[in-house]
Order: sequence, then C-alpha cells, then structure tokens
Amino acid sequence: MTVKFKRVALIGLGLIAGSMAHAIRAAGLADEITGYARSAETREIARQIGLCDRVLDSATEAVEGADLVVLAVPVGAMGPVAQEIAPHLASGAILTDVGSVKQAVIEAVGPHVPAGVHFIPGHPLAGTEHSGPRSGFATLFQNRWWLLTPPPDTDPVAVQRLTDLIRAMGANVEIMEPAHHDLVLAVTSHAPHLIAYTMVGVADHLRRVTEGEVIKYSAAGFRDFTRIAASDPTMWRDVFLTNREATLDILGRFTEELFALQRAIRMGDGQQLHDYFTRTRAIRRGIVEAGQDTSAPDFGRSQPPADAAGPAPNPPAQKAGEKPVA
Repeated sequence: MTVKFKRVALIGLGLIAGSMAHAIRAAGLADEITGYARSAETREIARQIGLCDRVLDSATEAVEGADLVVLAVPVGAMGPVAQEIAPHLASGAILTDVGSVKQAVIEAVGPHVPAGVHFIPGHPLAGTEHSGPRSGFATLFQNRWWLLTPPPDTDPVAVQRLTDLIRAMGANVEIMEPAHHDLVLAVTSHAPHLIAYTMVGVADHLRRVTEGEVIKYSAAGFRDFTRIAASDPTMWRDVFLTNREATLDILGRFTEELFALQRAIRMGDGQQLHDYFTRTRAIRRGIVEAGQDTSAPDFGRSQPPADAAGPAPNPPAQKAGEKPVA
C-alpha cells in the first residue's frame, strides 16, 4: 500500500523541493503540500505556478500540522531554520532534509528537534545545474539513489514510512552511516564540483585564450565542466565548508594522482597513461550499466516530454546580468 501523508511542508522551494512537490502530487502521496522560501520573489513565483497548495510567508506557518517536514535550504541555513520551526513541529512528525552533507546537518539540526519528532537526515543524489521554483520536475528522482542517515535510536516505523514515500517518487533508498556518506560524496560529487569550478576558473584566467575562443570551441569535456560549475554557489560554498575534512582528503589524493599523470606525460610513458585510462574507462561503463546515466551523446540529459508532470528542468533563458532566483 502506498504511503500517504496528510500534509508535507517544504521549507525552501528550489529544484529538489519543487521536484518533490511535482512527484508527490503526481503520485497522490499527500493530501496537502505547503511551502515556504526566504525570498518573497520565490514565494510569489511558487504561488503563480501552483507549486504548492499553499505558499506561506513564514516557515513556522508552513510546518503547522505537517506530518512530514523537508528542509531544502543550503546546509549553512539548516540549524537556524530548525531552531525557528522546532516549537511548531507536530508530535509524531517526520523531519528530514535534502542536504548533500550529513554530519554537519545532524550537528546543526539535531539539538533543536523536539521529543516525539523523528529526525531522519536524507540526501537525494539527483539534480541539475538549475535552481529556483521553476526548475523542478516530477521525474527527477526516477532510478536515482536517495541516501538516509537516521540516528541509531530512530523509530523504524518512521524510517520505513519515509522510505516508502521516496520509493513512490521513483528513487532507490539506502541507509548509510553519516561519516561514510560524507566521504562517499566527497569522491562522487564534492571534489568533482570543486575541480570543475577550478577548471573553468583556469580558462577564465588563461589570457592566451580569449573568452570568445573558450565559449566557441568548447568540446564535450570543458562543456560539462561549465555545466557543473553553473550549480548554485551558495549551496556549494556551504558544502565545502561543512564537509571540509573529507573533501580535503580526496583533493589530496587527487593531487597525488595528478602528479603521477604529469610525470607519465613528461616522461613519455604511454603505457602508464593507457593503463590508467583503461581502468577509469571501466568505471564509466559501470555507471552506465548501473542505470545512473546513459551512453547517449547527451549523457542522458535530454529534456523530458512536454507533457511530463511538472515543468521542464530548464527555465527560460536569463537576461544578461540577471541572477537565478534562490
């Protein structure tokens, strides 16, 4: 039997929360969806597009009577938001989050969770480079992993209820220890994002190559770096500051690997380069075989059908100098 919540409160109305709203509504998983965002502009857009049944002007109003509350704000804002809403959380409610760092979130949110509220930290491994209330779409979580890191004494019934909801939105669920989550994500997400930001920054500072040439002649590799580097800067600032130890560990290992490749190139060691690239190519094949991407030229990033539930993941093109809505 599909789980159904009476009221789901989304605190933060960006890509992940918006996609949750579309997926929950499409599958009939809640009687009502309420929402709140810090920006008045974001709240107004959310109202205009009917993202939630009700968009409130305060987080405390949004969580009133909710049996599921989702914190979808930058990791650095989790603690203050949790402190604000804590007195208004209903007894028996499930409180979760979608941050890509878990230990820091547990330390920031945990002390504010009232007795009788089930805090189950979570992280959906899904996303695009777009943000704002218009960026969400119902199929974002299809066949993606959603990691949960519940404290040891968490009510198993609450964990199962949240798991059932996530699976009903199309995702796969796995329980993971928080510190291990942060190390895994440092490898698979955090360090790659930092490297992408760095590579785009290198291109920006390499004065022997003009900006026009970088844009005009971008091959697939650099083009994908720019896609990653277009991600929300506030979110990634908080990720690196709160997952500092694991990220620095992986960056240290990356530097060692990079030095080894530099030496192989300098020494003309083609065999080492070929062997290294062969091993890494196998990892890409494993990702495709696991269904986490496709071998299509667009890397599986084509637009969903026009009649798919929820708007397309790409919002209208922004005018020069215009910032994305947070």
